[in-house]
Amino acid sequence: MSVRDLLITTHTPALGSGRSMRTYGIARALAKHGGLDLLYVRFDGPRPDASFESIPGIALHKVVPSRGARRLAAYAGARLAHVPPAFARGVSQELTRRSTRLAAIPDRGRVIADGPIAAAALGNLARERPVIYNAHNFESGFRHELTGDGVGGLRGLRSFERRLLVRAAESWMVSEADMRAARELCPGAKLRLAPNVVDVATIEPVSTVAPVRRAIFVANFAYEPNRGGLRFLLDEVLTRVWQQLPDARLTLVGAGLERPPSDDPRVETLGFVDDLASAYASSRCAVVPLLQGGGSPLKLIEALAYGLPTIATSRAVAGLDNVSDGEHLLVADGGEAFAQAIVTVLGDGAPQLGRAGRRLAQERYSIEALGALLAPARIASSLTDNVEPADTSFPV
Repeated sequence: MSVRDLLITTHTPALGSGRSMRTYGIARALAKHGGLDLLYVRFDGPRPDASFESIPGIALHKVVPSRGARRLAAYAGARLAHVPPAFARGVSQELTRRSTRLAAIPDRGRVIADGPIAAAALGNLARERPVIYNAHNFESGFRHELTGDGVGGLRGLRSFERRLLVRAAESWMVSEADMRAARELCPGAKLRLAPNVVDVATIEPVSTVAPVRRAIFVANFAYEPNRGGLRFLLDEVLTRVWQQLPDARLTLVGAGLERPPSDDPRVETLGFVDDLASAYASSRCAVVPLLQGGGSPLKLIEALAYGLPTIATSRAVAGLDNVSDGEHLLVADGGEAFAQAIVTVLGDGAPQLGRAGRRLAQERYSIEALGALLAPARIASSLTDNVEPADTSFPV
């Protein structure tokens, strides 16, 4: 009987957000090593999409959380354990019980809690066996800055995240920057680099310079850091670009915009598109103008994988390792510098940037690269007994 890992997530596995893309990359990498059981809570969609169902060796297990009094009891228990409201709302007794049963299957491999909600829900299980925490971000590095995010103040968020790191047999972080921050918050934490990745092997790189001077911004615009980046483009960047290149265009791709953000016809709003490759191929550069947020933006990695010259803020590239300004992409901060970088790339397409970015994505941010990092033999020595102090568990 083969040893199968167990990945536990709190959303229906369907691509469409940075969170789900990280889950997909982790699932693909884990499934390469003997198969994978993926336990998910039905949330954000009725069923998994084909991208997850077609992963070789995967078995999907669904949990439907209860409503009413039982759901309220789970929420209240999590809040009493100082889980922030936004995370406590996703905790369910059904997920906890099913996770415990699946973890107890003979010859079970690693158990991985995907994100802070799953890690909170598996608090008691982590006292009985090693549980890995797959972090999507260093949460206390930025979440408290987002209005209406429901995570509360910085002090409480740091305390919550510290407990997650203490309890985990190992925590998988998206970048060296997040690892440094996690180590400062919790010096004794066991950490491993598990960067965000995309399926580079299935992406055909852009081969020619597009005839139209077009920049593309691909994002989920329901996410506040992306909306902030869009405001930065519209308010501080595009007017400067148009002073030099009046025919330059910006195309916005992704869900979350209720209406076009600009009346200028040079700003095109496409929403969600099925053929993302064509959208990239019709552009001369991609822009990632983030001023907030953490981790490593998957859409930035995706743009590199498409071989499209990319312009990003220093905040956007902070989570990428081994990336060099002027070699793999252009880094620019402030309206004037960002506009000038766009003008420069739109002028000739800068194909050398695209080629170097593609190589970086293949070597560092592909599913194959992540699979090598997460091979069981490389991790087994980390999963020793790691019993936490009694007061760090979450009574759910």
